[in-house]
This record gives sequence, C-alpha cells and structure tokens, in this order.
Amino acid sequence: MKFTEIPYSRPDVPALLAAYDALTERVKNASSAAEQLAAFEEHEALSESFSTDVSYVYIRNTIDTTDPFYEAEQDFMDENCPLYEEKLDAFYRALYHSPFRPELEKQLGSLLFENIGISLKTFSPKNIALSQEESALVTEYAKLLASAQIPFQGETLNLSQLRKYEESLDRAVRKEAYQKEAAFFKEHEASFDRIFDRLVAVRTQMAQNLGYKNFVELGYYRMGRNGYDANMVATYRQAVLNEILPTVQKLKAKQAARNGLDALMWYDDTCYYPQGNPKPDVAGDALLEQGRRMYRDMGERTGEFIDCMIDNQCFDAMAKKGKSGGGYCTTLPKYKLPFIFANFNGTSGDVDVLTHEAGHAFQAYVAMRDPTIPAQELEQATLEACEVHSMSMEFFCYPYLELYYGADAPRAREMHLTDAVSFLPYGCIVDHFQHVVYEHPELGPEGRKRAWAELEKTYRPYLTFEGPMFGEGMWFMRQSHIYKNPFYYIDYCLAQTTALQFWALAQTDRADAWNRYLALVQKAGRRTFLQLVEEAGLKSPFAPGCLQGVAAEVERTLL
Repeated sequence: MKFTEIPYSRPDVPALLAAYDALTERVKNASSAAEQLAAFEEHEALSESFSTDVSYVYIRNTIDTTDPFYEAEQDFMDENCPLYEEKLDAFYRALYHSPFRPELEKQLGSLLFENIGISLKTFSPKNIALSQEESALVTEYAKLLASAQIPFQGETLNLSQLRKYEESLDRAVRKEAYQKEAAFFKEHEASFDRIFDRLVAVRTQMAQNLGYKNFVELGYYRMGRNGYDANMVATYRQAVLNEILPTVQKLKAKQAARNGLDALMWYDDTCYYPQGNPKPDVAGDALLEQGRRMYRDMGERTGEFIDCMIDNQCFDAMAKKGKSGGGYCTTLPKYKLPFIFANFNGTSGDVDVLTHEAGHAFQAYVAMRDPTIPAQELEQATLEACEVHSMSMEFFCYPYLELYYGADAPRAREMHLTDAVSFLPYGCIVDHFQHVVYEHPELGPEGRKRAWAELEKTYRPYLTFEGPMFGEGMWFMRQSHIYKNPFYYIDYCLAQTTALQFWALAQTDRADAWNRYLALVQKAGRRTFLQLVEEAGLKSPFAPGCLQGVAAEVERTLL
C-alpha cells in the first residue's frame, strides 16, 4: 500500500469505546485464560486500526500544518485519544488482575504485564480533561514553530531551512542566521512562555491527581522506564560531567584552533572546519536512492526494508513552507509500514536523519513482520532502546558515507563522531532542566530561563552565549522534546552511550558488531533496555567506567 493511496475516514470513536467496554467485561467475566486471550486478540485488532488512524492524521498534519482538514482531524484526535486511553486502561487493568494471569504470561510474556503495571500508574479519570489540554498545547506549540517565515538573503525560510545558514563558512552569515532565529523566538516569547507555563501546570496537576509529589515520578512512568530511576539518571549526568565533558572540551578547543578562533561563540558550535562542514553531493530523491544502494549492500533484510520504504512512498523528506520542523519515524500498523518524516536542507543533517530514522524504521519493519512476537505492545521497546536502533545505525553507515560525500567522507565521519560525543553534555542539560522545572513548578517563566542559562554554563562551558534569546536562557524553547515529550531526552544520551560502544566494537570486528546489533533489533520489546544492552555484550550506561571507556576510545580516534 503506497502512502498516498491509504484511505482515511474519521474513526467512529463512540463505537470503539463501546467495543472496549464489552471487551473489558468479557475479561472480567471470563472462565478461562483462553477466553481472555480471545478478547486480547480482538483488542489487538481494534488497537491496530485506531493507532493507524492516529498516526496517519499526525503525519498529514505535520506535513502541512496549514491544511484545514487535517488540522481539524488532529484536533479531533487530541480530544478523543484520552477517552480511548481511559478504556484501554480499564481493559489492561482487568487483564493485569486476572486470576488466569500465570497462563496469560506463558502466552504473552511476563514483561508485557510488567509494562502494563507501569502504565496503570499513569492514568486517572480525573486527568482526561487535563490530557486533552496537554495534547492541544503540544499541537499549538508545533504550529507556532511551523509558522516561522524568516526573511534571509532574499528568501523566506522556515526554521529547518534556516539551519544550513547557521552552518555557513562565513562567520557573519552564521551569526546573522542565528540572530534571525532568535528574533523569531523573541517576537513570540510570550506565546512560548504561556504554552510551557501551562504545560508545567497541567502535568503537575496530573501528577498530584495520581498522588505523586510532582511530575517527575509520573513522567518516568509515562516513559515506561523499567530497571532504573531518577537517582541513577542523576548519577549518569554527573558521570557525563566528570568523564565526557573533558573530552568534549578538548575536541572543541581543537575545533576553535582549526577555525582560527580564540573562543567558540554559540553560533560557532556547529561549524567544524575552516573550509566549511562537509555537505552531501546529492539531495532529495537522489539522496534516498543512495540510501537504497547502501541498505541493499548491507544485507538482504535491510535491502527489502529500504525497497519497501521507497517504493511505498514512506518518506516525506524535503523542508517546505508550512511543514512542521524536525524529523521522526512512526508506523502505520494496519499496513505494516514505517513512515519517515524529515526536513532535508542540504546539510550533513540530511544524511544523519536518513540513517537515524531508518534505524527506527528498520526495527519497526522487522518487528511488524515477526510472527513470534506475541503482542503488538512488544513490537517496540522502550524509547531509550529504540534510540539505540537509530543511533547505532548512524555508525554502521560509516563505510558508506562516500555514497553521499564522495572524497569528503573522512571529514564527515570525523564531524559525526565529534558531534555524537559532544551531544552527551547537551542532552544532559535538557534532562537536568526538566527535573528542575518539574521539581519546582513555582519557578515561572523567568526562573526557568535563569535555570537553563546556569545549566549551559555547567554542561557547555566551552561556549559563549550573548544577545537576545541565546544570552537569556531561551534556547530551550527551540528544543521541541521539552514541550512535546517530557523526560524523553535522556534516552538519547543513554542510547548514544550504547551506540558509541557498537562503534568502538566495529573498529575491530564489524561483522560481530553488526550481528550483535541485528540480534538486539530482533528482540524488539521483549527485553528491557538494560537486558538488551547486557545481552549484546555491552556495558550499561550506568556502570562505573562505561563513559570513561567511551571517552578514551573517542580520544584515541580524534585527538
């Protein structure tokens, strides 16, 4: 099924909710595990259909945020998804407390029930209206970002299109591009403040309605965290400061010296070379076709995957007016199709997002076709494990970068590796900031900006910030995860730590590293994150010395 041929009509939500009420009653009144398993199969079919509709509307709305039809459909989903979640919670609760649970676990796996137990800690009927408001606020934030129309060098650009100028070889152009971005956020500062202030209030109230002190604990449960907690994450962030930041500072000092700079300003951070950053020689559809060549060469399964993606039009790659920013991978379960959304803008980020999101999509492609996975709920692991799929894929694509960069591929590899390890302190800023915000919801907009500015000094002391927005602690407004997906961002750090271990292993035995990666991908959501890492023969990111080993390997390669 080609994406452009997928039919859509608004789902009959009242009928869906009634169907779930009936399923829940059947589970409660069942006289055998077999009856409950039959009800579970019907749930899977209902869930597959509804989640496909939700995903399809989201894709269409983000491709063109100005399309009134899909804008209305997204509003409909924002309003009705919490009602569906209420019914799903009741169904899961009945299964979780089933007297036949031992038999159910034999068929569906014990981890499914552990995950259900975590999900049950996230829902209360008191929170339905708040959840609807949260979804509406997130949609408003995305539309506000997508509304940017920035005049620059004779063009009118959105934020994604402006990014290539923020990497310009000309320092004055870089600075001006960032200043133009800053002017957009400064112009809409009150709206960004209002949206986030309300999101913090809504999420805090949701947590209190569930009996939690603040949103932090609820936020971790909403992420499905299994096997580690906020204290372990705090220890990890400190290890990044102690063991990774010194390496990053050396790399940034080398970057500044290479570019003839006494100090790195905020607008210098992403300019790595005096002759300019490596850029792909191909763009748009041609870049995707090079991706086809790469994945076909990697192996039969990756070749099947990329052919399915391209032939079924499961990419929307080019940046354009009215399109939402960023990149993501989602799935259309009814059609067993992953879908990749991106904003190609002619920079190395095009290759990064292709390889990153393709890592997600490949895992989804494999899982949706695996008959041994007993439930859709186990087709996807928790999100830090999902980011291992994507971030590791970026590294496994290193031998193929000549397809995109030609003779400039060595510099592209060096830049990517530098960027990968330099990301860890930044990712910790985002996570640490969210802990501060939700542990102290009384801070208000100005207090949050001061908190962000202080964390920048702690985690990125090698950068100098000044001027509107970037000197005033407003940088977090451009980081959409903070608004859309609270407490997600540390997942990237934990995954990057794991992916860097795959990279290090591949330096000496690429085949072994690739086989371990494939085994991890094929386990899907049937293991916790820490189990997946252990079974791949890698160190837990929380293990003492893990980050130190990563830093040492990076220094051996780059310094």
